[in-house]
Amino acid sequence: MNLEQRIKAFAKLGDFISQFSDEKTQKKEGIPFNDLFFDGFKHQLKLAQENNRWFNTNNLNFSLNGWSNSLKESNINIWLKKYNFNISSPKKVAIIMAGNIPLVGFHDFLSVLISGHDVIVKQSSNDKHLLPFLAKYLEHIEPEFKSKITFIDGKLEDFDAVIATGSDNTARYFEYYFKNKPSIIRKNRNSVAVLTENERIEELEGLADDIFRYYGLGCRNVSKLYVPKNYDFQNFFQAMYKWKDVINDHKYANNYDYNKAVYLMSEFDILENGFLMIKEDSNFSSPIATIFYEYYNDVNELKNELNSKKTDIQCIVSKNFTDHEIVFGNTQTPNLWDYADNVDTVAFLLKI
Repeated sequence: MNLEQRIKAFAKLGDFISQFSDEKTQKKEGIPFNDLFFDGFKHQLKLAQENNRWFNTNNLNFSLNGWSNSLKESNINIWLKKYNFNISSPKKVAIIMAGNIPLVGFHDFLSVLISGHDVIVKQSSNDKHLLPFLAKYLEHIEPEFKSKITFIDGKLEDFDAVIATGSDNTARYFEYYFKNKPSIIRKNRNSVAVLTENERIEELEGLADDIFRYYGLGCRNVSKLYVPKNYDFQNFFQAMYKWKDVINDHKYANNYDYNKAVYLMSEFDILENGFLMIKEDSNFSSPIATIFYEYYNDVNELKNELNSKKTDIQCIVSKNFTDHEIVFGNTQTPNLWDYADNVDTVAFLLKI
């Protein structure tokens, strides 16, 4: 199976996924094996919601829409054009996946297979229904994938390299356990936004998406704000109002009520609007329903500070602050070449 075959297979997978990327699931004409797989994937989406209540219909649709767009053949070709895929022999690459947002490990899965290697997948129990089904669809599109995809529940064995994502604590275990294997080990990261008080309301509404999408559970979700001294949060809270209905989700509401009670009992100063709290705090990782903020005095000093903490930061959302900033509202729509932790996964896979 050559690279062109692999690209076309994933593009057809993207076409299949596109049927489930809107609130109204719609069966399309011309999708291969649709009679065999369409109803089955609807059932897997239902199981995914039942297994993980954070995976509501909105979040599943959003994730699938992102992947259906990313997997267009023209887009995959743009991503891969800079690489040389003449690998000497396929390797077995193990992926240990997180489960915080739907299909969070799909990019690693795609990267391993598109590079020509075999993949061994160990999923999180929080996101175990979607990828195996999509892998079966991929195998029907391109039967040569059948010998290249393995899902396991137990101990990883017989592999040549590993890509593992977890917390800071599990990352230390991964680094020790996989010390003799080529590896990419991902730890906790958070995303931040730098505000100036000159943002338009539309930009702040985009920031609301960066904060609330997936309930803030992703590493690309903004969990920390940097604001100038005496910043007026009125426009910020006005922009957040577009996500007011998030409080109607009982899991989110329970987190909101619990964290608010903790803050009040601890006599912390907070600002809140009934569904979001903001708290002055130097940490990056904020609890659900909370955003931390910190004041800055000098832009250049802030740049130096964030650069010194770059291993803790996934994205910086801002306007004319840094060369690598993300536009407001775009953190959860990365391109295929926007690698997690800024580590080029495909380049790693082509060297092992």
